Amino acid sequence: MKLMTITNVSLDGVTQGHRRIEVGTRREDGRPEEDGSDGFERFGWGPPLLDDEASAFISDAFQRDDAFLLGRHTYEIFAGSWGAGMDPGNPVGAALNTRHKYVASTTLRAPQWANTTVLSGDVESAIRELRAEPGGELQVWGSGTLMCWLLDHRLVDEIVLLISPVIVGQGRRLFPATGADIGLELVAWRSTPKGLTIHTYRTTGRPRYETGST
Repeated sequence: MKLMTITNVSLDGVTQGHRRIEVGTRREDGRPEEDGSDGFERFGWGPPLLDDEASAFISDAFQRDDAFLLGRHTYEIFAGSWGAGMDPGNPVGAALNTRHKYVASTTLRAPQWANTTVLSGDVESAIRELRAEPGGELQVWGSGTLMCWLLDHRLVDEIVLLISPVIVGQGRRLFPATGADIGLELVAWRSTPKGLTIHTYRTTGRPRYETGST
């Protein structure tokens, strides 16, 4: 399967607060998530920029996948909404409820959502085995920490960025100050009426660097 990450990000690289998450949702380390405890307060910058065309792209992507690979926090958000029966008949929920979900977590125990497997041992080997299986797409939605880990281990085949035309000005960025260097090839690009741009990149190994003149 092709491992594809799909991430909402602002023009200045922020992923935090894309949607407003209810206070009380917990991160894997037990700290409250998205409640402003780290000083962040600019929640919900993504939905106002989501139009019918962007929604159709997201719906089509969910219907195209074979399985999901998620970090614990994103998994718990999805389980608490789509897994709890939110918006019955929605193709996003239908995909999440019927297809297999793999969760990279060392702390998640006995997940209640059907078709869930927790990857807690040799996660890298497990993901390499999943990528080697026949099929279409193994999709990672959100899960910023997991995405960066996958990139560091060079496990990502394609990156999809849904870039919102907004500068949030604070919050956690998608890419850390240091990390793996990765070359990318742009394979698809489109824009939507509200200015959201959707970029699909194929990873090409390490980038080439300019060498000194001889």
